[in-house]
Amino acid sequence: MKRILIVGAAWVGDAVLAQPLFSALRATSPEVHLTVMGPRWTHGVLRRMPEVDALLDHPFPHGRLDLPGRWRLGRTLRSEGFDQAIVLPNSWKSALVPWFAKIPRRTGFIGEQRHWLLNDARRLNPERLPLMMQRFLSLANPQGQCPEPLPHPRLVMDPESQSRTLERLNLSRAHPIAILCPGAEYGPAKRWPAAHFAQVARQWMSQGWQIWILGSAKDHPVGAEIVRLVPAPVQNLCGITALEEAVDLMALAQRVVTNDSGLMHVAAALGRPLVALFGSSSPQFTPPLSAQARVLRLGLPCSPCFQRTCPLVHLNCLNLLGPEQVLASFPEPT
Repeated sequence: MKRILIVGAAWVGDAVLAQPLFSALRATSPEVHLTVMGPRWTHGVLRRMPEVDALLDHPFPHGRLDLPGRWRLGRTLRSEGFDQAIVLPNSWKSALVPWFAKIPRRTGFIGEQRHWLLNDARRLNPERLPLMMQRFLSLANPQGQCPEPLPHPRLVMDPESQSRTLERLNLSRAHPIAILCPGAEYGPAKRWPAAHFAQVARQWMSQGWQIWILGSAKDHPVGAEIVRLVPAPVQNLCGITALEEAVDLMALAQRVVTNDSGLMHVAAALGRPLVALFGSSSPQFTPPLSAQARVLRLGLPCSPCFQRTCPLVHLNCLNLLGPEQVLASFPEPT
């Protein structure tokens, strides 16, 4: 059995975009054993990928070298018998553990002067591989090629976990479900205003829809603000579901509205009808990959600026993106 260690991405959305790579590795060698090492907060989506056999915690905070810790982890992994490591992040720090583990084949893109840590180093051609998902997927092929047509990321839900979560949170499936995801970990320049989310919620609730708000504990205050602005019961679930539970709940939605965030990629990978809102960022590199997804952005001269906060203060790229545009993006029920 071939054993492969994947040094995974640090963001939830990027972790979702790696799923086609795992699927391609499984298709090439059905008996392969895939272990993904990533930050603990990404494990929830990785558990919803049947191609992944095992998970390891990547315990090193962003920007922290901790060379002794990486050396100790690498030595621990030597006994696992990995045949190959595929390093998804481009930092040199991310390639240290496979090198310390003496994994025979170490695959990744050249970056940050780390070519000496990799012995299957690939040169990235951004024009040939414009999407992050394509770059990950190309690492499954010795020639760096991607299949055509491109596959889309896929997550699966756990029916038993879904039922338990519905019962624990006292949620019902009696009415159609619309999910709002008002958070974005990167910063406020990627967050559509709470008042706009609330206007969408009011309109749909008047048509008999129930509204669930999903996100992390950091998103609970903006979820509470949406609840305050909507004169009807709205379920603010931010911070009270594990990530894998959020995946299971997202699978029930007939409509989803998100910022450019990890949950945007979750909704796309579940094939949910989705409107994704882009402000300071661009859909050119990490778009939601689904036939059911629609991207809305204004394309102002000042965007994309890729800043965490609006450098011009006004945040017009999202403030001027009206709720009526989101409402018009979903077909009315017949």
